[in-house]
Amino acid sequence: MSAPTSFDVKLDKLVRRHAELSATLADPARGGDFAKLSKEYSDLTPLVEGIETLKKARAERDDLAQMASDPEMRDLAETEMRALDKRIPDLEHQIKILLLPKDEADARNAILEVRAGTGGDEAGLFAAELFRMYQRYAALHNWRFEVMELSETDVGGVKEAIAEISGRDVFYRLKFESGVHRVQRVPETENAGRIHTSAATVAVLPEAEEVDIKIEDKDLRIDVFRSSGPGGQSVNTTDSAVRITHIPTGTVVQQQDEKSQHKNKAKAMKVLRARLYDRERQMKDDARAASRKSQVGTGDRSERIRTYNFPQGRVSDHRINLTTYKIDKVMSGEALDEFIAALLAEDMAARLADAE
Repeated sequence: MSAPTSFDVKLDKLVRRHAELSATLADPARGGDFAKLSKEYSDLTPLVEGIETLKKARAERDDLAQMASDPEMRDLAETEMRALDKRIPDLEHQIKILLLPKDEADARNAILEVRAGTGGDEAGLFAAELFRMYQRYAALHNWRFEVMELSETDVGGVKEAIAEISGRDVFYRLKFESGVHRVQRVPETENAGRIHTSAATVAVLPEAEEVDIKIEDKDLRIDVFRSSGPGGQSVNTTDSAVRITHIPTGTVVQQQDEKSQHKNKAKAMKVLRARLYDRERQMKDDARAASRKSQVGTGDRSERIRTYNFPQGRVSDHRINLTTYKIDKVMSGEALDEFIAALLAEDMAARLADAE
C-alpha cells in the first residue's frame, strides 16, 4: 500500500473532526457553542460520507488487486478493477468540490439593481425588459420578487429599478449577472431600419443584515422630499421620499415607492447595507483575485458581459464564449439557466484549478 498523500492526510483529519463533533454534540455538558458546532457538523457530514465511499472503493480496489494474482479469478478481478479505476477519480473530484471554500453570501437573498445605460430611450426600454426577465426567472424558481424602487421613463422604460429577491440560493444563482448587458436591435422609432446598440447595467448584491455592516448615525445624511412619477409629476403631497447619503463612502440611496416616509427609510437602509456589504466583499475579492490564475469575469460593474442581438435572435455571454439562439426564451427567463449553469460550472472549474 502506498504512503498517504497530503490529500489523504487532510481527509483523515476531517473524518476525525467529524467524529469529535459527533461526540461533543451527544454530550452537551462538554461545552461549546451548540449552534455553531451543529452547523460545522452538518456541513462536514456530506463530505465525510463522500470520504467513506472513496475509502471503500479504494479498499475494494486493493482486494481485487490481490484476487488478480489468482489465475482463476484474474479476468473477473481485472474487469471490476477497470470499473473502479474510472470511479475512484470521480469520487476524488466530488470531494475536492466539497472541499472548496464556501462563499457565505451564496445562501443569502439578493438586491437586484437594473439601470439604463447609454442609448437614450432604447436603453430605458431594454432595462425594463431585463428587469422583467429577472422577475420571470424568479417566478420560475418560486422566489419572492418585491419591487423596491421603480423610476420610469415617459416611453415605458426605466431609468432605475431595484428589487429584493428572496428564496433558496438566490445570490448563488444570480451573482454572475452583474455587469453591462448590451442590446442590438432596430428601435421602434427608427424609420431607416438601422440597428442601434444600447446598454443597461445590472448589479446583484447579497442582502446584508445589521450585524454584517455597522452603520453609525453620524455617518448618515438623511434628506426627505416629495416623491414624483415619470416626467416629474408629483405623486405625493407629503415629504415621504427619502434620500440617504453614507458620508464616508459617498454612497447615495433613494426610495420613494412607499407613501410612508418610515417605510421608504427602512427600504433605503436595506439597499444601503447591501451596497456597503458588497463594497467590502469586492475589496476582499480584488485582493484574492490578484493571486488567482483565472476567474469568471472581474465582478466589475462596467464590464460588458452579455450581448442580446434581436435581429439574429442571439444572446452571447462574452466571459465564457457561450451563445444561444433562444433570445425569446432567455428574455422570458426560461433559458437563462443555460448561462447561469455554465457560469457556475466555469467558476467551479477555475477554483478547482487554483486549489491544485
